[in-house]
Amino acid sequence: AFISMAILLIIATPLAWWLSQTHSRLKPLALSIITLPIVLPPTVLGFYLLLLLSPDGAIGVITESLGFGSLVFTFWGLVFGSIIYSLPFAVQPIYNAFSSIDKGVLELGATMGASPFTRFKSIALPLGKTGILSAAILSFAHTLGEFGVILMIGGNIPEETRVLSIAIYDHVEALNFEQAHTLSLGLVIFAFCVVWCLAYLQQNSKERRST
Repeated sequence: AFISMAILLIIATPLAWWLSQTHSRLKPLALSIITLPIVLPPTVLGFYLLLLLSPDGAIGVITESLGFGSLVFTFWGLVFGSIIYSLPFAVQPIYNAFSSIDKGVLELGATMGASPFTRFKSIALPLGKTGILSAAILSFAHTLGEFGVILMIGGNIPEETRVLSIAIYDHVEALNFEQAHTLSLGLVIFAFCVVWCLAYLQQNSKERRST
């Protein structure tokens, strides 16, 4: 989950910045593609990712030719699936944070000779840190609780691709309800803490903007 979260932030931050600044006609299309994992059933998304990662798939052919082999039922295949499935949960908070930045501040930086990258690094990132932190928390929690996509791409290999949600499912299948309850309760408590942290960050952000 930590690896997926870190990669998600690296991808989502510049992507969200581009989306918040561009006037391209491709913007609605890009936002729609990014949002797809939210509305698609996990099994549908997992099925197509499985095809892409298989030895004959578009991505599988590339990984095979580079000597990495097929990513299906491997740890890195699991990470790839997690990134695709959780991408909207990382992009959206950062996109909202960047979109709320006063355009005048960015224009002032431009008139002072700051390059686009400098404006991104010195203005956007500090002002958008609440959104980035929210994205980190939300994407980590979402990655931790994934089931359908992960099961289809990674399977259920002990100490390799078995994640917490699949472990809970295994315990229920084995009628080991006590262990399933313990793990499930842990996830519930963790989810509550995540929601509370997000609410706290949003409240603090509103208070800072109002002062």
